[in-house]
Amino acid sequence: MKVSIFDVAKKSGLSVVTVSRVLNGAETVREKNRQKVLEAMKELDYRPNAAARSLASGKTGIIGVIVTTLQDSFFDQVVKELNEVLALRGYFLAISITTGIGSDGSHYLIQEDRVDGMILLSPMEEDNYIVELKRRGIPYVLIDNQKPENDSFSVMIDNFKGGYAATKHLLDLGHTSIAHLCGGEMFRSTRERRSGFLQALSEQGLEPFEVVHGDFGIAFGYDTCKRWISEGRLPTAVFAGDDNIALGVMNALMQAGISVPDQVTVVGFDDHYIASELRPRLTTVQQPADRIALAAADMLLKRIDGRMKRGAGQRIDPVLMIRETTVRKE
Repeated sequence: MKVSIFDVAKKSGLSVVTVSRVLNGAETVREKNRQKVLEAMKELDYRPNAAARSLASGKTGIIGVIVTTLQDSFFDQVVKELNEVLALRGYFLAISITTGIGSDGSHYLIQEDRVDGMILLSPMEEDNYIVELKRRGIPYVLIDNQKPENDSFSVMIDNFKGGYAATKHLLDLGHTSIAHLCGGEMFRSTRERRSGFLQALSEQGLEPFEVVHGDFGIAFGYDTCKRWISEGRLPTAVFAGDDNIALGVMNALMQAGISVPDQVTVVGFDDHYIASELRPRLTTVQQPADRIALAAADMLLKRIDGRMKRGAGQRIDPVLMIRETTVRKE
């Protein structure tokens, strides 16, 4: 039997009116009650009738998502969370994997009447997208954007705070010889994580063992660590720009018979699913995909409904996940 709005009301212990208000994005609903309704919808696998809502509202019921790749577990998780959150509000996702506007299906999504709004996940040509979206009057939200001037309608992790927290953790464990392996310089996240790293060291009057510029890849971490080993010098700790780099570092160390974390301590960034499956399990800075997706969805729906006229970008705090690859320096 098909689940109805009345079933959701009964499950949540709230009125049908309250459930309806949650479905329609009313801001008058208390956050505690909104969460109860969303949880009940999830447990009952309730999906609002998107077709009926589209007819009533004159909207398509589709949200476009543009992403540069899904070969990234963080991006993948954000898209999954977006799909779940927006489905509870009666929207479907249309996903385009593209490197720039006009390529693949991105331009098709942006055409009039195709979508009610757009979410751009770590776009590489954000200015071009924004110009076109504004021209066509399509509400949008950026996730992990590259330019501060586009922060008005964006959701970002606080990468500076994440880099600082990772480095402070290593310092608190007694490490003073700390290296940092950066991701691609084109990414704002790379620069902000490095700034947090350098700030934490500066506060202790320390210089980095080495700052190495590269990309977010396993091979970069592996090759850099192999170079250190061949040169006969190693830091006591490494802050990797992401978990892929950290994995490459760990592979090189273990291949050489160097213990992690006893001889070299390692911290990553992102908290990819593999981070907690490695042995030893990787200490890393988590980007909470669920909170990022919820914030972006809420912001976009407010723009679609006309409840957000003025931009107010949101920064979300990362979470340091202390596991088995960090240990106090003896």
